[in-house]
Amino acid sequence: MSTPLWITATPPATHGELHIGHLAGPYVAADVLSRHLRADGRPVLFSTGTADHTESVELRALRAGRKPEEVAEGYRVAITADWLRSGVEFDHIVQPRRDRGYQRWVQNLFLDLYGQDVIVARTRLHPFCPSCERWLHGAFVMGACSACGARADGSLCHECARPTDADLIDPVCALCGSPGERHRCRRLYLPLEPLRESLADHWASTESSPRLAALWESLLEDGLPEVAVGHPGDWGVPVPVDDFRHHRIDACFEAVVMHLFGYGYDHKPLPERAVHFCEFGHAFCHAVLLPAILIARGVKLPQEIYVNETYRVDAERAHGFGGEAGVWALDLLTEFGSDTLRRHVLEERPHGRRTEFRRDRLERTRQVLETTWNNWLTRLFTTVREDCAGVVPDAEPGGTGWEALRRRLYRAAEDLREAYGPEAFDPRRAVAVLDEVVSCAADFGYVNVFEQRRPRRGGRRLPTITAQLSVAVALTSWAWPVMPEGAGRLAAALRMKPGGPVVPEALAPPAPGVRLDPPSGPVFGF
Repeated sequence: MSTPLWITATPPATHGELHIGHLAGPYVAADVLSRHLRADGRPVLFSTGTADHTESVELRALRAGRKPEEVAEGYRVAITADWLRSGVEFDHIVQPRRDRGYQRWVQNLFLDLYGQDVIVARTRLHPFCPSCERWLHGAFVMGACSACGARADGSLCHECARPTDADLIDPVCALCGSPGERHRCRRLYLPLEPLRESLADHWASTESSPRLAALWESLLEDGLPEVAVGHPGDWGVPVPVDDFRHHRIDACFEAVVMHLFGYGYDHKPLPERAVHFCEFGHAFCHAVLLPAILIARGVKLPQEIYVNETYRVDAERAHGFGGEAGVWALDLLTEFGSDTLRRHVLEERPHGRRTEFRRDRLERTRQVLETTWNNWLTRLFTTVREDCAGVVPDAEPGGTGWEALRRRLYRAAEDLREAYGPEAFDPRRAVAVLDEVVSCAADFGYVNVFEQRRPRRGGRRLPTITAQLSVAVALTSWAWPVMPEGAGRLAAALRMKPGGPVVPEALAPPAPGVRLDPPSGPVFGF
């Protein structure tokens, strides 16, 4: 059996619930690719984890007067529930505080790298808050990125994706607002410069966006950094080095090796191909630190990285009922359903550029599903009930314009395969093609409705019904990666199994005599 294609998505920090930006970023898009490949019969492993040990979790706990583990566990449950409700189905979600053997595994890997001098100790100036008596790292410090000047915390700059750590300009304590003082601090680092040649070769062979390539090339030109992999603190996985027992493993390092733990790379063959989904601001972890660790371990892993930009929220237009910002995944899923939300975030996906969330556009998405998709299906099911007693007629697909429409639909199937596939993945294009398929089928139905009014119509009406039913059957496969809930309801109505391969051959009506079971409500969305 061949090794699976490995798909990962960035582990979210468990300091809050998922919001619309998370769904528009890595998670729904990665699920679309996973569903398509599975339907095509290809082995897939789709994994992620929850970043329970980020400093933002501890910061939130301190502000709320709670324990960090309580915050992490509460939001871990909420996040996994949001994934489930949005139809994002992982094979494995690493739970750092629950998975057996996780902490020891991470510490052993860390210790191996330290023993090989891949991880080394350095003494450098680092921000310290005298008021809180705390070293400022990660979410505990805010300042300006020394590379691009954007506002950033002490982990990664979300604007240029470079590590910030101790290099922030004008650091300020996020807990009390006091300016940070720079004191000497001895910590553990992973220097990337000794891996320059291997990293350069790896990046040259990696499929990526021009912006990601620009990050790699600028890092090589400026000199590869030494990445902090530990910090003084009480929250997180303890550093397993005697002189640093009061330190914790850095959250970025942990998020990277979390993927390796989830795959189990040290006791089974690595995949021939890995695809990582992340926001550009998190790209350093996937694109730089992960291959550096693998290279240091003597492992070669071909990678592709799909990065998305920021999905911005316009506070003026994003408000829901009660005057509160309606951007949380749970609220939007409850109000609009997974079909509408998934379709919308894919259509608005911030790919190559930043896009903006607006409720009026989400409402338009709901209207498109209602007035085009559901309206056509309702008319089709009504026609089957009234003209055929609710069963599939015994007639070959046909009608005025059918041959031209069938050729167009075959081309649409090929376009969908391309848009869903890893070689030219473009979920925005998939949404546009699906809309075209439904619009063409609806137009075909309107044109041929007059067959019933012809005095000598004979059985001319029945082929137009089976023609439209064949499009409906195709959608149970073609729309499955984007809107699995609606595709499942449609398949149930047609007495079929959803989620078949996205191929032209899916365009075939149900067997004659099958009694349809249309839902009482909308098929797609609600």
